[in-house]
Amino acid sequence: MKEFFVNVTRYPRYLIAFSLGVFNSVLEPLARRRSNPVTAVALVGALISGMVSLSLVLRAMVQAGPVS
Repeated sequence: MKEFFVNVTRYPRYLIAFSLGVFNSVLEPLARRRSNPVTAVALVGALISGMVSLSLVLRAMVQAGPVS
């Protein structure tokens, strides 16, 4: 039974390491390009658009009403 719990404790560490690796590989090239004003405006727009889309999707998933 001890081996089971040791195995289960590995998954959160793997998830954290994987997530940090993905964020690092995505954000590092973007950080190098932020000095260009056009790219900076595009990145801010994409970030705002992503947050709005995520909030709308989550709100639609939580509301328990018929779709019109």
